Amino acid sequence: MLAGFQNIAKIPELKRRIGITLLLLAVYRIGAHVPTPGINSEALAAFFSAAQGTLLGLFDMFSGGALSQLSVFALGIMPYISASIILQLLTVVIPHLERLSKEGEAGRRKITQYTRYGTVALSIIQGFGIAFGLEGMTGPGGEMVVMHPGWSFRLITVITLTAGTAFIMWLGEQITERGIGNGISLIIYAGIVAGLPNATLNSFRLLDTGEMSLFLLILLVVMMILVVGFIIFMERGQRRIPVQYAKRVVGRRIYGGQNTHIPLKINTSGVIPPIFASSIIMFPATVANFFDVPWVQYVAAMLTPDHWLYNLLYVAFIIFFCYFYTAIVFNPADVADNMKKYGGFIPGMRPGKPTAEYIDKVLSRITLGGAIYVSVVCVLPTILIQKFNVPFYFGGTALLIVVGVAMDTLAQIEAHMLSRHYEGFLKKGSVRGRR
Repeated sequence: MLAGFQNIAKIPELKRRIGITLLLLAVYRIGAHVPTPGINSEALAAFFSAAQGTLLGLFDMFSGGALSQLSVFALGIMPYISASIILQLLTVVIPHLERLSKEGEAGRRKITQYTRYGTVALSIIQGFGIAFGLEGMTGPGGEMVVMHPGWSFRLITVITLTAGTAFIMWLGEQITERGIGNGISLIIYAGIVAGLPNATLNSFRLLDTGEMSLFLLILLVVMMILVVGFIIFMERGQRRIPVQYAKRVVGRRIYGGQNTHIPLKINTSGVIPPIFASSIIMFPATVANFFDVPWVQYVAAMLTPDHWLYNLLYVAFIIFFCYFYTAIVFNPADVADNMKKYGGFIPGMRPGKPTAEYIDKVLSRITLGGAIYVSVVCVLPTILIQKFNVPFYFGGTALLIVVGVAMDTLAQIEAHMLSRHYEGFLKKGSVRGRR
């Protein structure tokens, strides 16, 4: 692996792409500390310290702490992700979007344009929601979070947060086009990893005060390494369905006749299910921060991570969204039709509907295994926090994102080096990404 890193410096284009990526990520992290005007930062930090375990805490993690500081990047990249997911869902029900998705590069550019418009619209809506919500917040001493409430503050906040999200979206697209890796994923990755130093310092503070033993710290580190290895193993896992193509004679040439396979990933849906599940379950706890309604407070207390109902609903929603999102992004009927069009078939299966039913049956079975795997990874940190009372930072959705993005980025770097006949990170085989 050391030789692989040394070979990066020998490829000017790859070195330039990595440099651009690091520079743009540094710009993102600098912007995450530029505050929005008119905010009492101390009162806001005190409010967010009590908002852990809610949607606010989840969004603050994805934004790298920008939301708790209400910086210009407070909304982070979540509006873009939400707009992308909404467009994917609408592609199934709106024929125009479905046609665009099948038109190749031109159609994808049009859908990307719609996604940008949707991102700006969601940013404006969320900006107004945050501005109105902040005006009613107070710190522990009763001090107002907003120093000068009113429409001037609301408009400035909406314009600032929307412009910040649009700029982050542009940064992500520039990283994807001119840098290395997926820009949007790397921005989320940078936001999550930015909290690692504080989590490490908090662990050592607990060790110094005697609240955590050295044996427990070593045990947690070993467990974290094992969980990361387990995630890498499962993310690379796939079921390969063999496919054969019949020989075709075109003029004087013979085409086809080769054997290939359909790689079905164990976790086709990625990190979308835990994000959706967390958002739904944390919604009552988020509402409880703004409204002092008895039944809302009661429901919010039952849906805290230390309650059994939270974990039960969390696992149930993860399994549901694993199947739901897999059904959206992977259509066995389309795969079967494409195979039939080009003369491909699965041995022992008739082309057309029987092939689609077989692929759907196999996909349903492995999706159950993937859903259980995602549930275990997401619930494990909650159990550790309950039992050992420690700040177990890398866990759940954050851990899936960090490991998955790292694998994707390494796979792209590996591909660049191997295409130029340089040794990659691994002497045998190659690093395979999630896609």
